[in-house]
Amino acid sequence: MRKSLVLTLACLGAGVSGLWMPVRAQLPFTSAKTSGQDVSPAYEGWYRNADGSINFSFGYINRNATEIVDIPIGKDNFISPGPENQGQPTEFQPRRNWGVFAVKVPANFTGEVVWTLRVRGETYAIPAKMHPNWQIDALEGEAGYGNTPPVVKFAADGPEARGPGGITAGPVTATTSQPLALTVWASDDGKGPAAAGRAGAAPAAPVVTLAYFKHQGPGKVTFTPATGRAAAAGGQANTSVAFSAPGDYILRVRATDISGVANAGHAQCCWTNGFVKVSVK
Repeated sequence: MRKSLVLTLACLGAGVSGLWMPVRAQLPFTSAKTSGQDVSPAYEGWYRNADGSINFSFGYINRNATEIVDIPIGKDNFISPGPENQGQPTEFQPRRNWGVFAVKVPANFTGEVVWTLRVRGETYAIPAKMHPNWQIDALEGEAGYGNTPPVVKFAADGPEARGPGGITAGPVTATTSQPLALTVWASDDGKGPAAAGRAGAAPAAPVVTLAYFKHQGPGKVTFTPATGRAAAAGGQANTSVAFSAPGDYILRVRATDISGVANAGHAQCCWTNGFVKVSVK
């Protein structure tokens, strides 16, 4: 019989609060085995958008050191209420991954959004709600530095966004026989602890580091290169994307500013997600 576990994970500063699970289960930050372990969702806080709406930011814990876990959208990977697919990943990279996507709700929302994962005989359900202790400054600027996330867009004159909720483009079409060329434009304010440490040095052009991931989709996705840099204001970076099977995909690019703390959590000040929907024939 499967056991149901309800987790209340909130990223408060550098910690995790309100965690409940049976003693036999592996805790999120114990030594990870190479493979064979499970994956649980994590609610990391909420922030207000410029239009007054609310974003609930989510990440996850893949307790494997090297194994990438796939959990398709459906009875084993869904969000409620509403459509079961609300932008959550189906491919889970090893270890702890912060601020991978966000669910947007109206400004007057008073309920909760629940992300449920079922994997290897365990069920994990994480509720997100607007508790005042869980508000994060993902857009307002990192305390003490005024650091804000990079700006990301998929066209030189196209719409742009900041923060974990990021921006979504597409759908675009591709084929399994021809790699897709993907271009990302990214820029940053150059603020943050790393920049402050250069006191007395000549100002350097803000550098945005890019990492590419398969977010959703039925087949294997290969990025060449899998990382990149945008070094000038509004600079662009290019990668080539190959698909092993036809179907509907979502690609994710994570743009991290000079602080380099895309997987440190905290206030989620320092990276932005960009998503591209791709229909592969």
